[in-house]
Amino acid sequence: MRATLQGDKQAYAELLRETARLLRPFLSKRLRFEHEVDDVLQEILISLHKARHTYDGRRPFKPWLYAIAHFRLQDHLRMHYADHLRHADDIADLENILHDDVTETAISYESISGEIEKLPEKQATILRLMHQQGYTAKETAQQMGMNESAVKVAAHRAYKVLRQRLEEK
Repeated sequence: MRATLQGDKQAYAELLRETARLLRPFLSKRLRFEHEVDDVLQEILISLHKARHTYDGRRPFKPWLYAIAHFRLQDHLRMHYADHLRHADDIADLENILHDDVTETAISYESISGEIEKLPEKQATILRLMHQQGYTAKETAQQMGMNESAVKVAAHRAYKVLRQRLEEK
């Protein structure tokens, strides 16, 4: 690299060859496809070319090079995953599709209210507030003078008991 900075074109060509040889295994371990390795390697070599004037000849070359390689790899992965996220289905759309495609279940609060009334009073009250009256767990906790997480735990336990009872029927 020092010779490259002095204007030695042959040293520059050798630097690029050695850099590619050094970085290909580094990238291959981190990327799935060979064409991605080639693309990112190309980006690193371009970045190396553009940033060569920032290299301090008194410092080791490899850590400087690996810093550039790391940032280019991170850029590639960020773009790759951002592209996947742009093309991912919105979960709300999936819920709508499933809701339209699946017949509504016959289970509602009213249809299982008899089973809910058989639960311990605290659990039954929590389910009434949350499902019959539409309160959130936080609002239910305030109504009952409980901690929000305690309401969620009690509701979860109630659901578990109800599920077991309904499966038995």
